[in-house]
Amino acid sequence: MKRKLLIVLVLVTTVFLVSCGKKPPKHPDRVVVGIPEDVESFNPLYTLSVDAANIGDLLYLSLVEFNWNSKEGSLVPVPMLAKKWEWNKDSTSLTFYLRNDVEWTDGVKFTSDDVVFSFDVYSDPDVQSRLYGTFKNLFVDGKDHIDIKKTFDVESPYEFTIHFLPKSNPKLYDVVFPIIPRHIFSKIERKNIPTADANFHPVSDGPFVLDKWNKNQNIILKSNPKSFLYNTNNIPELVFKIIPDYNGRLTQLEKGEIDLMELIRPDDLPDLKRYSDIKIASVKGREYDYVGWNNIDPAVYKKNKKFVPNKFFGDAKVRVALTYAINRNEILENYMLNNGTIASGPVSPIFKGVLDSTISPYKYDVGQAKKLLAEDGWKDTDNNGIIDKNGVDFSFKLYIPSGNPLRSYTATVVKNNLKEVGIDAEIETIELGTFIDNLYNRSMNAWIVAWYIPIPLELKTYWYSDISTTPLNFVSYKNNRVDQLLDYMEKKQTKDELKKIYFEFQKIIHRDEPVTFLYWKDDITGYNKAIRNIEINPLGVVHYCWNWSVKNNE
Repeated sequence: MKRKLLIVLVLVTTVFLVSCGKKPPKHPDRVVVGIPEDVESFNPLYTLSVDAANIGDLLYLSLVEFNWNSKEGSLVPVPMLAKKWEWNKDSTSLTFYLRNDVEWTDGVKFTSDDVVFSFDVYSDPDVQSRLYGTFKNLFVDGKDHIDIKKTFDVESPYEFTIHFLPKSNPKLYDVVFPIIPRHIFSKIERKNIPTADANFHPVSDGPFVLDKWNKNQNIILKSNPKSFLYNTNNIPELVFKIIPDYNGRLTQLEKGEIDLMELIRPDDLPDLKRYSDIKIASVKGREYDYVGWNNIDPAVYKKNKKFVPNKFFGDAKVRVALTYAINRNEILENYMLNNGTIASGPVSPIFKGVLDSTISPYKYDVGQAKKLLAEDGWKDTDNNGIIDKNGVDFSFKLYIPSGNPLRSYTATVVKNNLKEVGIDAEIETIELGTFIDNLYNRSMNAWIVAWYIPIPLELKTYWYSDISTTPLNFVSYKNNRVDQLLDYMEKKQTKDELKKIYFEFQKIIHRDEPVTFLYWKDDITGYNKAIRNIEINPLGVVHYCWNWSVKNNE
């Protein structure tokens, strides 16, 4: 779980541009993508980082692929290993009809047995895959291991049916993940799969095959001529070049040593746009920064794990006042150059079908902030410039992870803004690993960090009050009605009913303001304009990259 959190904490550094007169060289036979870290495994059982998952998806296909419907902000399923699928009348079973022209790279045919085996392995507690414990709508034993006999009926090598639990609310994406080859991994003892050599020399069935892996340098994929996705007009080689330093990736993009880079900082755009061979694409993102206000007293929680309201942030009125006190537009305009949107809650603007657009973000209003704080009893009774209550000054440490200029800038703005309403916030910068430990231990009063919202939209993980099952609720927010709504979201609902549930959830969160939602950050990508058929959307840049081609201008 901690490694998942590392994914959303994007570390960036200051960049010094090199000469913009040099044009990128031409790469007619390949595309080079700059990524910040190497993979730990090519096996989709263990691909935890975003980049590793993207690479894994190019090697191992799923039953279904998803496109992004930008108009509705939703996923659209399209055939992949399955050429079609059918639900029964009450949605308690789902039948898949597989393609019969898919081969693994060693020549063995792909069949239903590979699918059933993959479900078995993904859910095996001895394997501890990234999806272990997530098959709640299927028949499982006491250890969350799928009961294969109850769950599957295999009609033929290319047809099988999945049976779901009665009264469950299954979705297609619940059973969509990369399939692994049975004839390879069935030979390996389950407890040894995490370290098996097959994880690093994949026998795959995707549009690309692994050609070379030079650890901490690059990952070279070549197009797979056996794949039904193969097209002779598309790129024959795709290289993922590992460049840990943000400056280094940006410089290599400018020099043409890489052809594509994601997560470009807004303040680098003006200079980057001077390069005629580099195109810039910006899409509305699903990552937001927030100021976390610990809703419970960290000292009491550390001592006996009891949930006692935080003396500073335990009251919703105070948390709303703090949001009124913070000038989020200053950060958005001056640092992010308006490459983002002020946030009003945890549902990204990209999810248009369930976003309550009637909710407006709290405006910067020092007067309203002071009024609400005074109503809650926070006043400067001793004239020391800091408001107090019951003899306690409103003074705390605001923690940020080291090495992130945006967080440093934001923390400074927050500190200065809060000083205007009589609150003393001291910025404390700590190492990232320690920061994450402190989040899980709930030992900090306040912090600034980011959340990367998954697709499909998942809210329960972050806002459900039972932190034993949802430990990512770091602020320990608790609202019984919110818990009910989050439970309802998992049950079978009509589209209109589900929309009403999402709307009510957003209104309560806005009223309670468990954190100060700062801004949604646009995803900015720079790429060589010679790349054709590239589509950049919230699903990621390399989505459908097997359709790319390279055409250099003379």
